[in-house]
Amino acid sequence: MPTIATTDRVDRSQLLDFARTRHQLTLVTLRRDGRPQLSPVTGGVDAEGRIVISTYPDRAKAVNLRRNPAASVLVHSDEWNGPYVQVDGTAEVLDMPAQEAEDGLVEYFRCISGEHVDWDEYRQAMRRQGKSLIRITVDSWGPIATGGFPPDRVPDA
Repeated sequence: MPTIATTDRVDRSQLLDFARTRHQLTLVTLRRDGRPQLSPVTGGVDAEGRIVISTYPDRAKAVNLRRNPAASVLVHSDEWNGPYVQVDGTAEVLDMPAQEAEDGLVEYFRCISGEHVDWDEYRQAMRRQGKSLIRITVDSWGPIATGGFPPDRVPDA
């Protein structure tokens, strides 16, 4: 039986519930020339409902977002043909050793992996590596969708 495509419009709460359990993302930022830069990343949703991504300060995504904070994220499911959603927002990049960056990286870890066995060790590692945190405030989003045939074009079974 053919798969039928779906598009489910959801409110902010439903969107965040969907995104909290999915950590495979594609981040889209804009290069200086206006063309898109796509980056496969691991991400989560923090307590304030922002999408959070760990990176380094000199990566293209961080450089692009400092210049232009417009960001889009495609939230994937674990299975390639599972549901997905596009989220658009405004990003900020927080760099170590700022306390806000360090605390944000702790929350990033928590929302993806739970509790760390040694938070002091984790914080030291983030400082030593000079990590950055991308935090995206959600402005808009599309429907949660699945691929397949449009309902009016299902082939005969």
